[in-house]
Amino acid sequence: MGYTALYRKFRPLKFSEMVGQEHITTTLRNQIMANRVGHAYLFNGGRGTGKTSAAKILARAINCQNPQNGEPCNECEICKGALNGSLTDIVEMDAASNNSVEDIRSIREEVNFLPTKAKYRVYIIDEVHMLSQGAFNALLKTLEEPPEHVKFILATTEPQKLLATILSRCQRFDFKRISNEDIIKRLEIVCNESNIEITKEALNIIAVLSEGAMRDALSILERCIQDGENKIDEEKIKDLVGIPKITHINNIVSAIINYDVENALKNVNIVLDEGKDLNNLVWEIIKYVKDILVYKTTKKLEIYSEDEIKNIETLAEKISRERAISLIYELSELESNIKLSTQKLIMLQVGIIKLCNNVTTNTDASLNERVEKIETYIRSGNLNISNKRENEQKKTNNVNKQVKTKPIYSGKTQEYWPQIVKDLKDKGKIVLYTNLINTNAVEINDMTIGIEFPNGLTPFGKTVLEKRENIKEIENLVSIACGKEMQIKIINNNSQNVENANQKNDLEQFANDFDIPFDMT
Repeated sequence: MGYTALYRKFRPLKFSEMVGQEHITTTLRNQIMANRVGHAYLFNGGRGTGKTSAAKILARAINCQNPQNGEPCNECEICKGALNGSLTDIVEMDAASNNSVEDIRSIREEVNFLPTKAKYRVYIIDEVHMLSQGAFNALLKTLEEPPEHVKFILATTEPQKLLATILSRCQRFDFKRISNEDIIKRLEIVCNESNIEITKEALNIIAVLSEGAMRDALSILERCIQDGENKIDEEKIKDLVGIPKITHINNIVSAIINYDVENALKNVNIVLDEGKDLNNLVWEIIKYVKDILVYKTTKKLEIYSEDEIKNIETLAEKISRERAISLIYELSELESNIKLSTQKLIMLQVGIIKLCNNVTTNTDASLNERVEKIETYIRSGNLNISNKRENEQKKTNNVNKQVKTKPIYSGKTQEYWPQIVKDLKDKGKIVLYTNLINTNAVEINDMTIGIEFPNGLTPFGKTVLEKRENIKEIENLVSIACGKEMQIKIINNNSQNVENANQKNDLEQFANDFDIPFDMT
């Protein structure tokens, strides 16, 4: 007999053997015992959560000759035929490879025939969202009014792709992600029956890596015993899936917290030289900083040894909650940038250097600070600015904006826009005035004026115009000019090119400084 994968060998044969889906299995068993089985079911949920297993169990249970509390006996002729694949009354179909109209028409022709042995003819259609539009339409009528001897069980990971008319004809059951605790319990049973020695830490890692999918957990476990050794520990799993050792992660995070760029890059290189995956490295760093934050907040962590918790405690004392949260956000942004970049190593090194920089590198924060200083200086009265129109416009601004007033200009907005910009200068809004020179105004609709920046909006200008009080100032002037309440919209014609150019220049400078070959497409 050939080799059988663990996820197939240990596939649940009864509802009671399924883990993490008690809210579904209980309902299905009650329906079977009360003889109230529906004609069509939709099983929805993530991969490896038990949809196909539940469909097979349900198909056997409603046809079983000796059902027990809503469970199939798995011993009668019908159950054995279903398990070994000889029973033709239970049909499994993969919609990913059988998604044409002809495939569904063949089902429509078959449903008119009575089952050969079983009580019901059951059709299990997996990945049903892969059916073509024509196939869905062909299925509709049969799904709505099937013969009494026919049952449909549809399974999908993407129910939003199904027609509303399909959804309304089915009893829907949503399969949840399986909890780490339930995955660990099931893995312990599998390991005991398979004579596999595994540590508690290794079970925890498998549960986390599986992300709520029991099939993925069993697949990872199977990979760990392919070398013939039935002993599994934490390091063996990390080596197989490319996860860096916790010592290196601790060293990298410690260097970042201590602003030690040399040691941070040194340990990053050590990890990458061992052949570990770059994306896994960033993910582990994010998770480790998150655990430091959790420990700092709750003083509790479960999956670490005593020595590792002591290291985490040391780092938790050195870092504030605010900086830990900031690091998690910055690392998450770095992870996204790395996935989109063709220069992944350079992006990682640049990101680590920035995280180790004790001087704030946040451009927006720096620009905000500069704007505040400029406006404070202007408000102090150190600049001699003509305010001959200020008193008149202050009086007008106090009028309720909901009441229409007579426009102070005639013509279209784009014609008197330069005068509005000049009004800002007269009012002492020098920062706004200088950033709106050479801009154009366009009427988007009768309530909105767009401000175009033909040469692109600079980061400094973007910061100035994002401030709510500045937007309000411009809207007030435009509303007065138009004689009715107006809104403005910033139109940046060249923002993407500016951002791309800045990113490229930063990377080129970094590559030149460190003598790294550089090629950005």
